[in-house]
Amino acid sequence: MTLDYETLKELDHTYLWHPFTQMQEWMAEEPCIIAGGEGNYLIDVQGRKYLDGVSSLWCNVHGHRKKEIDDAIRLQLERIAHSTFLGLSHVPGIQLAEKLIGIAPAGLKRVFYSDSGATAVEIALKMAVQYWQLKGATRKTQIASLAESYHGDTVGSMSMGYSETFHRYHKSLLFQVLRITPPHVFRYYQAMSESDALAASMKEAEEKLAQHKESLAALVMEPLMQGAAGMWSQPVGYVKAVAELCRRHGILLILDEVATGFGRTGKMFAAEHAGVTPDILCLAKGISGGYLPLAATLTTEEIFAAFLGEYREFKTFFHGHTYTGNPLGCAAALASLELFQRENIIERMQPRIAYLRKRLLEDFLRLAHVSDMRQWGYMIGIELAQDKASRKSYPPERRIGHKVVLEARRHGVMIRPLGDVIVLMPPLSITDGELKMLLDVVFDAIRAVTES
Repeated sequence: MTLDYETLKELDHTYLWHPFTQMQEWMAEEPCIIAGGEGNYLIDVQGRKYLDGVSSLWCNVHGHRKKEIDDAIRLQLERIAHSTFLGLSHVPGIQLAEKLIGIAPAGLKRVFYSDSGATAVEIALKMAVQYWQLKGATRKTQIASLAESYHGDTVGSMSMGYSETFHRYHKSLLFQVLRITPPHVFRYYQAMSESDALAASMKEAEEKLAQHKESLAALVMEPLMQGAAGMWSQPVGYVKAVAELCRRHGILLILDEVATGFGRTGKMFAAEHAGVTPDILCLAKGISGGYLPLAATLTTEEIFAAFLGEYREFKTFFHGHTYTGNPLGCAAALASLELFQRENIIERMQPRIAYLRKRLLEDFLRLAHVSDMRQWGYMIGIELAQDKASRKSYPPERRIGHKVVLEARRHGVMIRPLGDVIVLMPPLSITDGELKMLLDVVFDAIRAVTES
């Protein structure tokens, strides 16, 4: 039975609670209800097409209804849709683990599956803390992270990536984390040069990590681009320097590449830009091409070996999920990785990354209310400000970012902001013409909203 728009709207408003959405506002608006997808476009129930400018929340890689991935899922469905990974194994889970280790930074050897970015990070946290306990370093239980970072919405990931806006009502649930200040705080908010900002951030990191090295189990960070915190970029030198500090002080390095992995920054993983291998790597979002919930936490043989022992020693990593390593998700991921190789996706992105950078610097940055522009590959944050010179933010009640999104939607482009930061993160499959359309529409939308 096909339901009409008004019926669907009524049912939505009656029964649903949407994530990261003020429902009072939602129920006062006409919702966009998606019915299908084709290539890099979303199609609503009324037949309108929208360019998917944020990859369906940063996860779609090859576009919608990609034949190779569709076929892989159908083929796996004819075999089995799900089988537990607890005490059993299955073919696509084994094959995918081999492929992931083959493309991961050198030195990572083991794959632990889960089903979302937050769970991948929770697993990394528990692995790191238990590793040190098993090694006899019982004081090493503390975690360090970047200020105002975001690692998900489960309690452990909230603690590691605390955001005042998102998590302030849950403070009583969270554990204490050592915060270090990333370069953008010095650069954007204190008006330092990029080199001075890097120096200031590294001085603080050196002092704090040295002071707390006996109690720190791990430092977790999103390399090159802090995503949901506001699309804040880092120079390559920062990732390199933090990795070196962790090595020097005996602190495990956890890289959260949930958003930055699978080509988003212009390499398969952001760590490659810095030539860094973390002790633990967290993956999700694009791992399945944006088709199915799947995540993976990769680690070294050294960390894995610490958990080996007789059953009576209870060294086991007691963690798991019902849908750990779901075969359909693994089949989609295998097809996605084959597409990366067959279609030379990373190589073909490079001219478009350069085009993006040129347009953003030459066009967007000159707009009266664009105070900053951050880019790594296909990850872009455009900061809007009421006063560009002083970088004074708009009052939240103005809903400037939201208005830009609605204006872009009226012209066939679907994006989503982080407050007044306009996020662009198109599928890696976007064409030259679609990329131009994305930038043209968003440019006009920003100008129309901020200069009206």
